[in-house]
Amino acid sequence: MTTSGTSGRHQRPGERGDLMDPRCPTRRLLDRIGTKWTSMVVKVLAEEAPDELRFAELQRRIPGISQKMLSTTLQSLVRDGLVTRRVEPTVPPAVHYRLTDLGLSLESPLAALRVWAETHMTEIDRNNRLADEAPAR
Repeated sequence: MTTSGTSGRHQRPGERGDLMDPRCPTRRLLDRIGTKWTSMVVKVLAEEAPDELRFAELQRRIPGISQKMLSTTLQSLVRDGLVTRRVEPTVPPAVHYRLTDLGLSLESPLAALRVWAETHMTEIDRNNRLADEAPAR
């Protein structure tokens, strides 16, 4: 993630991009996976890997996620090739989800981010309280 320019030319695989450029691979990836729901779905599916989970079980394990948001998140992950979807032709259909190898490779960086958050959120919360208590300038 450098800030040197790659604007105006096609970026080769593995080449570092300009995070400020909307075409930067890092920025594009963060746009896709940077939501709390995406990271939670990946975490829950990674805990089951290589097994699958049904939609209702995923929803049960992710407190606060609506059916619509889970459906939207899963559709995006399937489209990106991070999750596979398998439908059993039953009535009603049983829909199963599993991380692909690509999706499983995302769990490690997301886990590192969770560790960072657990280490530093107390400090960040403290800084926010101090900022809220500071007199207005």
